[in-house]
Amino acid sequence: MRQILTAVAALALLGSMTAAHAADWPNFFGPTRNGLAPDTGLNKDWATRPPRELWRVTLSDGGYAGPSVADGKVFIVDHQGANDIVRALRLETGEQVWEFAYPDLTEANFGFTEATPVYAEGLLYVCSRLGTIRCLNAADGSQLWSRSMTKEFGARAPGWLFAESVLVDGDRVVICTGAADRNVIALDRKTGELIWRGGNGDMPGYATAVPAEILGVKQYVICTGPGIIGVRADDGGLLWSIPWRNQAEVNASLPIVIGNSVFITSGYGIGCAMYDITENGPVQRWRNRDISAHFSSPIYYNGYIYSNSDPGNLVCMAPENGAVAWKQGGFEKGGLLIADGVIPALSGNTGELIMAKADPAGYEELGRITPLGGQSWTAPILADGRLIVRNTAAMTCLDLR
Repeated sequence: MRQILTAVAALALLGSMTAAHAADWPNFFGPTRNGLAPDTGLNKDWATRPPRELWRVTLSDGGYAGPSVADGKVFIVDHQGANDIVRALRLETGEQVWEFAYPDLTEANFGFTEATPVYAEGLLYVCSRLGTIRCLNAADGSQLWSRSMTKEFGARAPGWLFAESVLVDGDRVVICTGAADRNVIALDRKTGELIWRGGNGDMPGYATAVPAEILGVKQYVICTGPGIIGVRADDGGLLWSIPWRNQAEVNASLPIVIGNSVFITSGYGIGCAMYDITENGPVQRWRNRDISAHFSSPIYYNGYIYSNSDPGNLVCMAPENGAVAWKQGGFEKGGLLIADGVIPALSGNTGELIMAKADPAGYEELGRITPLGGQSWTAPILADGRLIVRNTAAMTCLDLR
């Protein structure tokens, strides 16, 4: 009997340990907003056991909005006619639970809404291409509040319209509006009431705000069209700014904050750089073009940066000096994540899904499949061992357990 009880206890412990090493994907770029998933025990033997498709659904937006996962549901923004359609699907089956429609673009602009729905404590936040932030009840899709950034806060849309996913940080929703006087707002996430306006007068970029503590100050690192700024979390006060301009003013890749330093990258031949934030302002440590990420976001993992880079490389780089550990072609504008020591990454032009080791010693490919094919610019996400991939016409869920 003692042996049976010991075995049962061991199995229970194993089950709890397994559950502790998997998580939802409630935000843009993952549970900790850095492209990392805590899942372990992933299937890495794709040669003899390729990932099994669990379900597939069609999409009609023709675009690139990313999904999120929480509370057993997958959230995605689709489009039909003149309406965006927020859809909630069951993670297990892909069956639709609810949908919520609101008017937005009538003609595509590289698809329709591009922002990822963000989940927090039963609430879901979406931002449209025309700049309206909505808070929905994640259980049934009913709208709780909405705020128009253009009508209420003087927002100015960038060339490809608003694409930034909101940041939910504690009791607030943070986003860059591009208003000419103060371009960042924080709203009460439960009521939508304004908490503060801050920042500077730059036009908005396309990347979600990054929460950080730099020089002991809680702040948000914000991509604008012409640069990167840091604003104080308490009141939105401007702390520092880095000029970082390309011909299209597209800063769409999330910055990486490492201690008191910020790594930034963008496309159009601009490349990447590391800036040390000092009491006297940002100081460039190094700059090169070995990573030039158009809109995919880089990931910091075990002391190295892994990133997609134009014209089609996956790059492993040392952040302290910008030295390239390795570079591998065949990843045109495809997104990536890191979990369990591996990189599931997409080739953006073919839709191939590649699993490679996240190891600075060298590029080592573990497997390759084509789940959907076609243009696949949206980064894959991972929740509870399930990898969700989309292209411009469909979304599929693959079992990586």
